[in-house]
Amino acid sequence: MSAAEPHRAAAAFDLPTVLRFAELALAALGAAREEIDALNVYPVPDGDTGTNLFLTFESARNAMLSALGRQPGEEDGPEPADLWEEPDAAGHLVVAMAAFARGALLGARGNSGVIFSELVGALCRHVATAKPGERASVVLAEGLVKATEASYAAVGEPVEGTILSVARAASDAASRAAAVEAFKLGHVIRAAAGAAREALARTPDQLPLLRQAGVVDAGGRGLCVVLDAAETAVTGRRPVSGRMPLGVRTIPVPVPSGDLTPGGPSYEVMFLLDADETRIPRLRESLASLGDSLVVVGGDGLWNVHVHVDDVGAAVEAGIEAGRPHRLRVTHFAEQGERRAAGAVVREGRTVVVVAAGAGLGSLFVQGGATVVPGGAGRRPSTGRILEAITRAGTAEVIVLPNDRDSIAAAEAAARTARERGDLRVAVIPTNAQVQGLAALAVHEPGRSFEEEIVTMSAAARHARSGAVTVAARQAMTTAGPCEPGDVLGVIEGDFVIVGHDLFEVAAEVLERLLGGGGELVTLVAGVDAQGLAERAADHLRDAHPTVDVVVYDGGQQRYPLLVGVE
Repeated sequence: MSAAEPHRAAAAFDLPTVLRFAELALAALGAAREEIDALNVYPVPDGDTGTNLFLTFESARNAMLSALGRQPGEEDGPEPADLWEEPDAAGHLVVAMAAFARGALLGARGNSGVIFSELVGALCRHVATAKPGERASVVLAEGLVKATEASYAAVGEPVEGTILSVARAASDAASRAAAVEAFKLGHVIRAAAGAAREALARTPDQLPLLRQAGVVDAGGRGLCVVLDAAETAVTGRRPVSGRMPLGVRTIPVPVPSGDLTPGGPSYEVMFLLDADETRIPRLRESLASLGDSLVVVGGDGLWNVHVHVDDVGAAVEAGIEAGRPHRLRVTHFAEQGERRAAGAVVREGRTVVVVAAGAGLGSLFVQGGATVVPGGAGRRPSTGRILEAITRAGTAEVIVLPNDRDSIAAAEAAARTARERGDLRVAVIPTNAQVQGLAALAVHEPGRSFEEEIVTMSAAARHARSGAVTVAARQAMTTAGPCEPGDVLGVIEGDFVIVGHDLFEVAAEVLERLLGGGGELVTLVAGVDAQGLAERAADHLRDAHPTVDVVVYDGGQQRYPLLVGVE
């Protein structure tokens, strides 16, 4: 949770806009992940396009932040605006774009993820090389055109009605808008995003498999999500999409496509390749003769290769002839489908994985029998960190409590990836706050069935209303009004509702508002900067609400002197 920063319309590409876009797009992909997975019927109906796009984009975002000396969720250190105002601001932007492109290439997953990484890479390279004084709208439009051209060139046999068609519609619209002198960056990105949504609606008319399944293209939907986030980052406005008749739905019986029919390729093969560019045409020819869904993207000696084949060895040998393949990943479509259909569980036991925002909270969760992943404001865990905790648990069943609305998408992506890797049952209970995680873990009972456990813990979390007290670090416009550095902010269910000057007064008001809806138990979690605030709040509750039980914990969380839960 952080105060909403006042919007500053971007007239040109700058680092604050790029950073804002990265966070908005990643959050949007996380929110749309399940929807996009459900739309996934082409080229293989394996229901993972949303997850793959999220992981690809997360890799790009994390690589960019790392290159800038930042961490995901970090609020300490230089603000984006501070970096841009430094003398070498343009250098920071070039570094950010290069790192973003490389991160997407290295982290690309699945057919759509690899194509998306090429779109991102071509656009980033063009923006990074733009000359001073060029119109930002023209730079973006030209970059989108180059991105579309690169993505078509990367695919062995381009198919219309996919992410490629959506990308072309977006770049064409951007070019037309940029040709109008009065149109600025916001107009161009709005035109591109709108055209992409229209193109997405046409994909079932272009690809019979989509029409048969009653869905739009999954990869194209993911690209629309990213372009909508770009529009919000540039203009401050959230796009309003028209009614989409083909939207969120589950495909109960996937429609068999070419790669899941008896005569289709059996394996998906992906690897990174260190090779000279002169060797890539021959590699494409060799792999094209072995299978389909061929995508080769990259440059500057590093490539990401994706293909569906029957002969895995021949595909790898083609890579060896071209250069040095590494990070090889092979998926057997039949085994993947059988594992999902059977739902077999070989291992035993159950683990609860919890994201804890402080040392004290971590100790509380460990005492409750959970495995803890450090998190909280300033150090939100990546998908990889959560996935590592899930896989290292060594049990057949895992329940994940992210305890932070911004970590839910990463937790769900990690859960999905863990299920694909083995016979694991993994569920994410979307806890938005640490106190909801405490409430859920309090009713954890390993003896219950997995389904009963999910229902019981979810109900406990849902019935725990959450609040917090924090201190503003910068001037901002919040949902409770403007604030200045040092102002005390009261938070209820993730929204800023109070702007004050005294920690205790704001804490008391938060408690009164939460208890206005009733409550029998109040949990107070003291942060590192609490200075007796939790004890004063507890005394206030005993005087004003003597029938309410109060428990106080030392949470050790940063930036939030007090966390509150009411059950």
